[in-house]
Amino acid sequence: MSTVALPLVPARLGRFVLRRFRPQVYAAYGVLWVLALEGSAVALQGTAWRPTGATAVRAVSVVLTLLFLRMLDEQKDLAHDRVHHPDRPLVTGAISAAELRGAMAGAVVVVVALNALLSPVAALLALVPLGYALLLPVVERLSAPVREGQLLNLAVTYPVQVLVGAYVYLSLTVSGPVTADWRALPLLGLCAGVFLHFEFARKTAWESVPGDRLYSSALGPVGGAAAVLAPVAVAVLCDVVLFWPATVLGLLPCLAALLPVAAARRFLTARRGTWPLPPAMGYIVVTYLALLLQAVVLP
Repeated sequence: MSTVALPLVPARLGRFVLRRFRPQVYAAYGVLWVLALEGSAVALQGTAWRPTGATAVRAVSVVLTLLFLRMLDEQKDLAHDRVHHPDRPLVTGAISAAELRGAMAGAVVVVVALNALLSPVAALLALVPLGYALLLPVVERLSAPVREGQLLNLAVTYPVQVLVGAYVYLSLTVSGPVTADWRALPLLGLCAGVFLHFEFARKTAWESVPGDRLYSSALGPVGGAAAVLAPVAVAVLCDVVLFWPATVLGLLPCLAALLPVAAARRFLTARRGTWPLPPAMGYIVVTYLALLLQAVVLP
């Protein structure tokens, strides 16, 4: 087994992050997610929301958690990548599993330390999605249906995203700005709809090649398109439940649904190719920015 000189490790990790965890995409998504979720939770209390130091802690924690998940997935998918994605960093040796595990441990330490500044409970809450994620490789190794079934795999792995959102919300209740109530469910449901729309969109196509892990392979292209749009409908419903009584401004996030509708028309009309990803990414950005605007203006 070859070893890497310690001074070279940061540069290797940096190149891995730039390639497999593009900050302009994943970090931006994590920060927007936290701002939209925290801002909405506070605004629903009738309080003007402004970001604080605690907001920064949550944002950094979520970004590091997403990076942790990316590094874990690289190791979990190594056998598949050796066959179908031989250019991936872990396959080529551009990074090693030991280096990734070391970086994951470092991320956990930073997340716990940052949240301990808020409260011991916040630190424990931040650990929950990381702990759940570590169970997933074991479950996939023991269960062929979970490992090989795209839809079942999503059902088992997706809860980690819910746990990340729950960490953000519950840490707000611990620190005081938010009193937990029933609105937590539609608020987390709205965020779930935003994420699942993109998750289905990036794995839906009219055709597939060996090695593709597409939801449309199990559902068919039309069924896959329905799966892409269903989370948008959930997000719109949750937004109406949360914000419609307040003001017409509360329906701003619903306007973002025009992007998936336009993408669906294009996909179903073309009857070939993959689901257009720019509108799916735009849907995330527009929805979360609209929620952020609401959080600043509504109270």
